[in-house]
Amino acid sequence: MTFPSRFPVRSRVAVLRLALLAIGVAVLAAGGWLWLRDSGLAKVTKVSVTGATTSEAGRVTAALDAAARSMSTLHVRERVLEDAVAPYSSVASVRVKTSFPHAMTIQVVERKPVAALEIGDSRLPVTGGGFVLRGITADRDLPTIQLSRPVAGKRITDKRVLGALEVAKAAPAPLLHAAQQLSVQPRGVVVELRQGPELVFGNGQEALAKWTAAARVLAEPSAAGATYLDLSVPGRVAAGGLAPVADPTPDPNAQLQGENGPTVNP
Repeated sequence: MTFPSRFPVRSRVAVLRLALLAIGVAVLAAGGWLWLRDSGLAKVTKVSVTGATTSEAGRVTAALDAAARSMSTLHVRERVLEDAVAPYSSVASVRVKTSFPHAMTIQVVERKPVAALEIGDSRLPVTGGGFVLRGITADRDLPTIQLSRPVAGKRITDKRVLGALEVAKAAPAPLLHAAQQLSVQPRGVVVELRQGPELVFGNGQEALAKWTAAARVLAEPSAAGATYLDLSVPGRVAAGGLAPVADPTPDPNAQLQGENGPTVNP
C-alpha cells in the first residue's frame, strides 16, 4: 500500500494497522462461519419429508432422511439430496427449508402419472409428457394404454402414444378417473369410459376444451343412450345415434382439427 508523500509517517502506519486489523477480523469471521455452519451446533437432527405418495414413498423418505442428517441447517447441499433420490422415478425434484438450529423440511415434488402402459401382464404408470415411472405400482383407476412391445428407455417416443397422453394430461381429475382405456384409432384419440359413451377427440389439440365440452354434454339428459361423443370440434359435439348436441355458447372460430391418426400398434 502506497501513500502520498504529504501524509506523515505516523499516520501512514496507523492506516496500515487499521487495514491489517480489518483483514484479520474478516479472516476470523470467515473461519468462524465455516466452523459454525458445519458444527454440531447446527447439525440436522430433525427431518420432515412431505409430498411422497407413491408405492416407493418409504424408500424415498428413508433416502432423504439419511442424506439430510449428514448436513447442517446452515449448509444445505441440495445436490446430495437430489442424488439420494435419483434412483426413484417418481421424484421430479425436492425443495428444502431449514429451521435453525436442527430442523429440516424436505418437500418432494412428484411426477404425476396420467395413464398406465399395459404390456402383457404388466402395467407401468406414465406421465403426460411420456416419462415412464418404472418401479412404481400403477393406481387401478389410471386409464390403460395397451402396447404390443416393451418400452425402451425412460420416455415414450411414439408420437401417437404421446398424443393420447396429452389428452389424458388435460383431463379433469374426475373424468380421468372415470376413463378406462385410451387408444389411437382411425377416428383419432379415443377415450373409453368405465360407464358412459366413448369420447372421440380426433387429434389431441384443444384437449382441455374438448374435455370441458364432454363434461357438459355428459351432464345433459339428451345425451343419455349415446354410444360415443365426437369432440373433434369442441363447439359442436355430436352424440352417436343422436342428433348433434348444440353448444349454448358456440365458438365461431372452432375448426375441424384434421384427419384422425392410425391405430396404435407400437
